[in-house]
Amino acid sequence: MKHFLTRCSLVLCLLLTLAVPVQAAQSYSHLYISISDALMNTKQDKESEADQALEQFATDWASVTSEQKKAKEKVDNILAQAVEATTKDERLKALSELSNVLRALEKLENPVDEAAQRAEFGQKFKPIMGDFEKALVGGDINAIDEAYKDFNIKWNKNERPVREQSIAMYGQIETQMAFLRISISAEEPDIELMKSQFADLKQTIEDFVAGKETAEVVEGEYSLATLIAYIDEANDFIDAGDYKAASDKIREFITIWPSVEIEISTRNGSLYTKIESEMPIIASDLLKSTFDKKGIQSKLDKIRTEIELIQGNTDYSFWDAALILLREGLEALLIILALVSFLDKSGQKSMRKWIYAGAFVGILLSAVAAVLMSTIFNSATIDTNRELMEGYVGLLAAAMMIGVGIWLHSKSSVVSWNRYISKQMGNAISTGSVFAMASISFLSVFREGAETLVFYAGIAPKMETSQFVLGIVVALLILVIFAFVLFKASGKIPIHKFFAVATVLIYVLAFKIIGVSLHTLQLRDSVSTTIVDGLPVVNIIGFYPTVETMIGQAILLLLVVGTIIYKKKQK
Repeated sequence: MKHFLTRCSLVLCLLLTLAVPVQAAQSYSHLYISISDALMNTKQDKESEADQALEQFATDWASVTSEQKKAKEKVDNILAQAVEATTKDERLKALSELSNVLRALEKLENPVDEAAQRAEFGQKFKPIMGDFEKALVGGDINAIDEAYKDFNIKWNKNERPVREQSIAMYGQIETQMAFLRISISAEEPDIELMKSQFADLKQTIEDFVAGKETAEVVEGEYSLATLIAYIDEANDFIDAGDYKAASDKIREFITIWPSVEIEISTRNGSLYTKIESEMPIIASDLLKSTFDKKGIQSKLDKIRTEIELIQGNTDYSFWDAALILLREGLEALLIILALVSFLDKSGQKSMRKWIYAGAFVGILLSAVAAVLMSTIFNSATIDTNRELMEGYVGLLAAAMMIGVGIWLHSKSSVVSWNRYISKQMGNAISTGSVFAMASISFLSVFREGAETLVFYAGIAPKMETSQFVLGIVVALLILVIFAFVLFKASGKIPIHKFFAVATVLIYVLAFKIIGVSLHTLQLRDSVSTTIVDGLPVVNIIGFYPTVETMIGQAILLLLVVGTIIYKKKQK
C-alpha cells in the first residue's frame, strides 16, 4: 500500500525509515493500470490525481529487476520525463511513450516473432472471413447475423496480437466491426452496404497480416468524460425526437471508443463487454420506424452511470485522515491524563514517568505493527490484488468504526464518562503497583494505535500523500491544544459532549468507507453491480447508486438507529 509505512510513522510521531525488499514483479499489468490512471486524470486536468498515479508507478517500478538494462533505463528516463512534464501535452506524450517502452521491455524479456504471430493470426482468420463472405453472398440476413456473431466471438478470442502490435489497426478493426453490426441490425438491412463495409474490414485485417500500418488515426484527446458527454447528447436528441442525430452521436461514441476502452477494460470487464455489444445495437435501433424509446434510454443511463462510477473520484480528504487520528488519540490521551491527574492529587508525581513509559512502549509496538502491515501490503502476492485487498480492508475498518461509534455513543453522557474513568483508575489503584499504572497507559496507546492502523489501511490508498500528511498534522495540533487545555482546566471540560460530536463524525466516515470499499470491490467484479436509475454519485460521502453499496450503508444506519433506541430504553 502506497507509502503506508511512512504514513503510519507520521501517525505515531516516530521517525522511522525501513526499506522493505520486494520480489521482482512477474507481470507488469499493475504498471499499465497506473499509466492508464495517469493518462485518464491528465486528460481530465486532474493534476494531483495524475501525480498520485505516477507516484504509484514509480513505487512499483522501483521493485522491478531486469536483465534488459538498456530497455529498463529507457523506462527510467521516460518516467522521469513524465514526472517532470510542465504541460498537459508534454505529460500525455511522455505517458504514451512510457507505455510503449514498457511494452518494448516486456517483449525483450519475453521475445516473440511478430511476423509469425501475424501469419498465424491470418491463417486462423482466413476461413472465418470466408464463412462470413459466403453468408453475405447468400443474402439471408439471419445467416449473416449468425455468421457475424461467430466472427465476433473468434475475433475476441484471437485479437491479442493485433492489439499488442498496433493499437491503431486494432481500433480501426473494432470500429469497422461495430459499424457492420449496426448495418446488420438495421430495420431494412442493406446487403450491398454490408459488402462494402466488410470489404474495408477484410482489407484492414489483410494489411495487418502483411505488416502494413494503414489505419486512420483518430485525432483528439478523449476520456471517460467524453463518453459520458456523447451519451448525454444522444439522450438529448432522443428527448427532442431527432433519432438520426442520436444514432450519429452513438456512432461518434463507437469511433472514439478504442482510444478510451483500456480505461474501462482494466477496471470493469463486464461494462467493457456491455458497451461493445450494446452500443452498435442502440445506434441501429434508433434508426428503425418503431423502437423502445424508454428501454434505449434506460440502457444508455445505466452505461453512463457505470462509466461515472469508474470516473468518480473516490479519494478521501484530509479531514477524514484527521478525524481518525483525533478520535483515537483523544481516547488514549484522556485516559493517560486522568491517570496523571490522579497521581498528582495523591502526591505521587514521581510515578508519572511510568505512565509515560507505558505510552512510549505502546507507540513503539504500534510502529512495529505498521512495519509488519506495510510488508504484507507491499508483498508481490498482495500487489497483484491491491484493489481487492483495499476493498476488504476498508470493510474491516468500517466494521471496527461501527464498534467505535457505538462505544462513543455509550460515553456521551456525564454519568457514563465518569463511570468509565473511575473504572480505569480504580483498577490501577486496587493493585497499588507501578506496573498496573504503566500497563493501562500502554494498553490505551497500543489499542488506539492498532485501531488507527486498520482504519488508515482502509483509506490510505485512496488519498493523496499531501492530504494524508495534512490531516495527520491537523489532528496532532488539535491533540496538543486539547492536552494543554485539559491540563490547565482538568475537570471543567464537558468531555461527554466531545464524544457526542465524535460519534456523529465517526458514523459519517464509516458510511463513506463502506460505500468506497464496496465500490472498489464492484470494479474488480468481486461484488455484483446493480445500478439504481435516477440517483446521483455523491463522492464526498461515498454514495454510489447501486443496490449493493446502498444495502451496506443501510445496515450501518439501522445499527445507528438501533443503538439510539437501546440507549434510550436503558435510561
